[in-house]
Amino acid sequence: MVHVVITGGSSGIGLAVARQYLARAARVTLIGRSRERLEAARALLVSETGRSADDIFIASLDVADDAAVQAALSAAEADVGPCDILVTSAGMVAPAPFDALSGADFRRHVDTNLHGTVHVISAVYAGMKARRRGRIMIVSSGAGLIGLHGYTAYCASKSALIGFAEALRVESRGHGIDVSICFPPDTDTPQLAAELRLRPPEAVAMMGSAGLWSAEAVARRIVKGLDRGQAEIFFTPSLYLLSRFGGIAKPWIYRWFHRKQRR
Repeated sequence: MVHVVITGGSSGIGLAVARQYLARAARVTLIGRSRERLEAARALLVSETGRSADDIFIASLDVADDAAVQAALSAAEADVGPCDILVTSAGMVAPAPFDALSGADFRRHVDTNLHGTVHVISAVYAGMKARRRGRIMIVSSGAGLIGLHGYTAYCASKSALIGFAEALRVESRGHGIDVSICFPPDTDTPQLAAELRLRPPEAVAMMGSAGLWSAEAVARRIVKGLDRGQAEIFFTPSLYLLSRFGGIAKPWIYRWFHRKQRR
C-alpha cells in the first residue's frame, strides 16, 4: 500500500491532498504543529472517506526542528511503511514591510518554508535512494517567481526552493527519485484568510485579481502532476509565463508598478 507523507496536513492544501490519496486507498501521514488540529483533520477524513483511523498517522511538530522531523518520520515509516510520496505543504507567511520585520521574523519564514522543507526531505531521502524509487512534491508559491511589496521574507524563502528543487532533481534522478515543485496562486485556506488581513495595498495592486483557487482544485493538480512526473506545476498561464519569461518581463512589471504608485 502506498504511503504518502504530507506536511501542513491539518488544513488547506495538505488536507486536500490527503483526501485525494485516501480516496485512492493509500495510507497517509499528516504532519502539523497542532496535535488538536491534526486529530480533528483525521476525524474529518475518516468521516468523509470511510477509511480507518489506522490508515492516517499523525505527527505534531515544527518542521523547523530537524531532530523532531527525523524522529517523527522514523516512527511514521516504522508504523505505516516506507514513504513513497512526499508533499511538503507546510509553510508560513506574515506580510510586513522589510523595516518592520525583526531578524527573528525573517528567520521564521526561512526556517519554516526553506529549512522545514529540507528537513522533511532529508528524513525520507536516504530510504527512497536505497529503494531507488520515490516522488517528492515541493510546494512553493507564485510569490517565489516575483518580488512583492511586503513579502521580502516570504519571497526569499519560497524562491530559494526553486534552486533547491532544481539542484536536488539533478542529483536524485539517477536514483529513481522524481523531484517536482509547484507554484500555487492564492488558495482558499485558513492561512490565506490570515494573510489577507496583513497584505499591504501595494501588493494587492501588483498582484491584481487573478482569482481564488480552492484547496481541492490545487490538490487535484498536485496529484495529477505527481502521477505524470511533472517537474513543475504553474496552475495559471500567467505563472507559467512569469517562470519562462520573467527575466524579460519583470523589469517592465516593476516599472509599471512604480509608475502606478507615483500617481
